[in-house]
Amino acid sequence: MKYQTTVSHEEELNEEFKKEMKVFDQKPTPAFIAASWLALLTGMTSYCIGLWNADMQLNEKGYYFTILLFGLFSVISLQKAVRDKLENIPITEVYFGISWFTTITSVLLLIIGLWNADLYLSEKGFYGMSFTLSIFAAIAVQKNIRDVQYIDRHIEDD
Repeated sequence: MKYQTTVSHEEELNEEFKKEMKVFDQKPTPAFIAASWLALLTGMTSYCIGLWNADMQLNEKGYYFTILLFGLFSVISLQKAVRDKLENIPITEVYFGISWFTTITSVLLLIIGLWNADLYLSEKGFYGMSFTLSIFAAIAVQKNIRDVQYIDRHIEDD
């Protein structure tokens, strides 16, 4: 059996390339930024209007509203943690794990709540879709903010 004991020049370059962080200079377009904010506001507003008009007790409305806030905060925190790791900003594994845990928990709590709710299937679908739109849009908005800040910071450095 032959073992390779030296590293080729090409492999060394690949390792150096992987260690370097790529700097990108393409800001999100104003249209994408506006669409992300519009999607976030549409999802949150629809969800809240649905809760306001729902025929359920106040404590149930509070539960679903809290799940929305919890989910939004969780996905923003997760997006920040993922982005920090990507940009080699130190982050503890505990915080990263908690961000994932709270994101998954918020989605599971909504699913469990809707599964057991005395609502029409169309209402359950409405809450599920407006929640999904809201958390996806929150991730997009947070990513846009970080992209613009990152690019602005690196343009100033040049």
